Amino acid sequence: MFDGGYIMNRRVDVKKNNEYCYDIVINQGFDAIAEEVEKLGIKGIKLCIVTDSNVGPIYAEQLKRVLERTGNKVYIFTIPAGEANKNLDVVQTVYTYLIEEHFERRDMIVALGGGVVGDLAGFTAATYLRGIDFIQVPTSLLAQVDSSIGGKTGVDFAKYKNMVGAFHMPRLVYINIDTLSTLSSRLFNSGFGEIIKHGLIKNRNYFDYLDTNYEHIKALEPEYIIEMVYESCLIKADVVNNDPTEKGERALLNFGHTLGHAVEKLMNFSLYHGECVALGMVCASYISKERRYISEDDYAAIKKMLKKYGFPTKVEGLDIFSILEVSKSDKKMENGVVKFILLKQLGDAIIDKTVTYDEMTQSLKEIL
Repeated sequence: MFDGGYIMNRRVDVKKNNEYCYDIVINQGFDAIAEEVEKLGIKGIKLCIVTDSNVGPIYAEQLKRVLERTGNKVYIFTIPAGEANKNLDVVQTVYTYLIEEHFERRDMIVALGGGVVGDLAGFTAATYLRGIDFIQVPTSLLAQVDSSIGGKTGVDFAKYKNMVGAFHMPRLVYINIDTLSTLSSRLFNSGFGEIIKHGLIKNRNYFDYLDTNYEHIKALEPEYIIEMVYESCLIKADVVNNDPTEKGERALLNFGHTLGHAVEKLMNFSLYHGECVALGMVCASYISKERRYISEDDYAAIKKMLKKYGFPTKVEGLDIFSILEVSKSDKKMENGVVKFILLKQLGDAIIDKTVTYDEMTQSLKEIL
């Protein structure tokens, strides 16, 4: 953990079943991505930067110029921004562009944007010509610490979030922390839902670090941001290595997501993903408290931390029955049973298949 010495960049080796898979590189600026691409032997091919209408105007041309130094021909394709556009119709527009520009199997996609862009561009790469390589360049905090890592790609289908997708590992994740400075405060804050989650499920010291260094982090001091992103990437990379296709331990990363996804869907994505995860974490923590896994003080500390980082702990306009009904269609169901993630203690989570609808009902009263 950061102790005052400024480290300009960080690197995390991501493994899959203990075999090297790719690197996460955390840096300031885009310049260093050229060297990373060259290290991978990527030369003389076509690269398509897939971005969205929010991020593209700010960073796409800048990234294109850097990538052109590597001797590759670089294209830009922009999709409409927002979760509402994370669907198969938009994927088809990317397919069409790649076909029209004669992209072949050796060519690559570069996903430049937040979680929506990364998920959609990754899914496009996984399925175009039965799979081409891609690089993740996440620009939102949530994407940098969570969705860009681990090879989960996908799109929403009808009203169901991430229901269509594939596991497809990137060749590289390149994180430029400077992109965080152009995020709205609400979008920046949303990323802390996953970050706080990492501390709660795997590392109590990290949870305490987030509390102690709140002022430095919210001030976007580079050394603290780099260290925070690094620690979260380490946690997620370790879980992915142990369980790359979510057959076991990786389900721990769904802490707060079972009911959080239901809220997100019912709110028609008007709440950000991190905000919904925070609400879901309140519910899961409440059940953990009621089962006497964590104390009243622990539960209070979790809610205090979420409020400190700007999260709502209440939501209006929803009812318990609707949330429970939507949760029954969640992809985390197994043989009709909800796989719920609970806290055994702060920094230690477990997978539980015995959570009842009565327990969920009582927990939802905490946020409604």
